[in-house]
Amino acid sequence: MKNIIPIAFAAIISITQIACAQQINNAQTETVKVYGNCGMCEKNIETAAYQKGVAKADWDMDTKMATLTFDGSKTNADEILRRIAASGYDSDKYAAPDAVFAKLHSCCQYERPVPTGTNAEEATVKVVEKPATAMPAEVPPVAAEKTAPATKTEEAAPVQPNPDELKSQLGEVLNAYYAVKNALVGDDGKTASAKAKELLTALGKVSMANFNTEQHGVYMPLAEKIKFDAEHIEETKDVSHQRDHFDTLSDNVFKVVKAFKVNTEPAYQQFCPMARDGKGAYWISKEKGVKNPYYGKSMLTCGKVTETLN
Repeated sequence: MKNIIPIAFAAIISITQIACAQQINNAQTETVKVYGNCGMCEKNIETAAYQKGVAKADWDMDTKMATLTFDGSKTNADEILRRIAASGYDSDKYAAPDAVFAKLHSCCQYERPVPTGTNAEEATVKVVEKPATAMPAEVPPVAAEKTAPATKTEEAAPVQPNPDELKSQLGEVLNAYYAVKNALVGDDGKTASAKAKELLTALGKVSMANFNTEQHGVYMPLAEKIKFDAEHIEETKDVSHQRDHFDTLSDNVFKVVKAFKVNTEPAYQQFCPMARDGKGAYWISKEKGVKNPYYGKSMLTCGKVTETLN
């Protein structure tokens, strides 16, 4: 009997992991070089490539290689690379428009490859809304062979960080988090899913131009973790499974709130010692009174305030 319990527990974990995995039908993969510098570049590249259930990319900052995974019946590698280029990032096949590249954060402005047989200004990209069946004629290819770094022509003035705008954008992320929390308090998986989608939208509107170099180094890994948990909460209406992800979502949102002083009114970190099979779990609330998102109506007031951010 003692041996059965660990095996059953392992099976539950395995099933949970499978349920979390994003399903892409007719999956194909290609590995291509995409130019960039940092963690902010990684987020931008992977966000540009992502289409729910259709395409995603995993970009390695050290090797500059992106692994594209996509449904071959709905899209192709060329379309994904065009979207990536349209967001400011060259590959060996498509180059970003100069105007878009010039608006990247200064730390993201990588050394660009020189397109062979065409001027950098001509190697522009058209974003295709529907899956492409053939390469558009107006998108000239960029040969894999690279020579010397491109000579910079006219560049737009670098965008200056705007602390007030940043605080407002991160405040929208916090408000969207509160909405997810309130849905879980009400044991409402359908609403939690919808509010998690709104959280992802708010997260996507946070402008990287408003971070200085030190700030984006703090924010980027937290944003990636927040996105991961929000996506999994959005993809299911199973409250129990949503609560599994809400635990780590709460930890990372709290770190953002504390690091960037996002809240315009007090935010209360609260703790339930019964959650996670007695290991305990935290969450954030705009009200001091405890309303437990891990147990909802069954144990609504179980918990206490552990920290107040003013």
